[in-house]
Amino acid sequence: MKKILLLGSGELGKEFVIAAQRLGQHVVACDSYAGAPAMQVADESEVFSMLDGDALDAAVEKHHPDTIVCEIEAIRTERLYDYEKQGIHVVPSARAVNFTMNRKAIRDLAAKDLGLKTARYFYARTFQELQEAAAQIGFPCVVKPLMSSSGKGQSVVRGAEDLEHAFNYGMEGSRGDVKELIIEEFIDFDYEITLLTVTQAEGRPTLFCPPIGHVQKNGDYRESFQPRAMKPEHLREAERMAKAVTEALSGAGIWGVEFFVSEKNGVYFSELSPRPHDTGMVTLAGTQNFNEFELHCRAALGLPVPCVKLLRKGASAVVLSGIDAASMAGPFPQYRGVERTCEEDADIRIFGKPTVRMNRRMGVVVVSGEQDADLDVLRDKAKRLASYVEVF
Repeated sequence: MKKILLLGSGELGKEFVIAAQRLGQHVVACDSYAGAPAMQVADESEVFSMLDGDALDAAVEKHHPDTIVCEIEAIRTERLYDYEKQGIHVVPSARAVNFTMNRKAIRDLAAKDLGLKTARYFYARTFQELQEAAAQIGFPCVVKPLMSSSGKGQSVVRGAEDLEHAFNYGMEGSRGDVKELIIEEFIDFDYEITLLTVTQAEGRPTLFCPPIGHVQKNGDYRESFQPRAMKPEHLREAERMAKAVTEALSGAGIWGVEFFVSEKNGVYFSELSPRPHDTGMVTLAGTQNFNEFELHCRAALGLPVPCVKLLRKGASAVVLSGIDAASMAGPFPQYRGVERTCEEDADIRIFGKPTVRMNRRMGVVVVSGEQDADLDVLRDKAKRLASYVEVF
């Protein structure tokens, strides 16, 4: 048995804890607030800001973990190098977490060092720099913080008159102490995918899950479905890019690698997360022989993953809060409509977040069908069932 220090305890962390405990591991779940979803199922928990390097050091000293797994971006990631030197296994690696928690590092690695096809981009620390970058890229363009999550601070800019709002919104949505924006060309893509990529201990092959299609609103995941049909040549190119960038970052675990796909112009690398991806919650529908959390756990522990097989088609749709914390009926969120959702062949996961805010992701509905099922029908079903659930 290994002791795992989990940094970040949201809904993805909760499913990781469940996967780890099924393999006999001991998990200490950490987050900046008490009662976070993963804390509800972990063996132990700690509450502190992971941007506080001293507090992070204290947690490591207290628990002496064998392994550190990062679930969020807002971490004093440079400390992870020190932990690796102490013999603690950082998943996938300290290098990977440091690069991918900051869009600047990962975009430069992909575009400049590896030569992967990406949207044209610039960086901006000031409003003037944003104006100059927009003049070179043109409109529409996309503006987002270098460090953020769930689409916070991201906007599509249609004209110069929108730049000031995009600048302020981007800076407000920045996480951690990185106050810088990336402005990038708006790609006229036909669809976008997440390619869950499993890297393993040395000598074992990199594996790819069947591509996951997804729909985002304001940069945040709303629904996902698997498998997303693709031209074979586009899938091969996405797999080539994913393998190149994960090998450059090193380490074992699952990676959520995002791509834009244009039927005319091919595949563009977009972003990468060194951990389970929110769109990958569709794998909770039993679409694969291992869901993404089980894959991450097995790879992190050095257990071999011989293959990833598609078993069923699946779709997911999120349950959003339509209220803020001041409007809650009681001290904790409550839910109407769950019984109605459960009347049909589907599964619902309520994350157990202790409070709400407008449009906060509070749960997910997952549905599945045989491999010859109509994926559009499954998607419509997932969205319909999710719409029955009301947070109050």
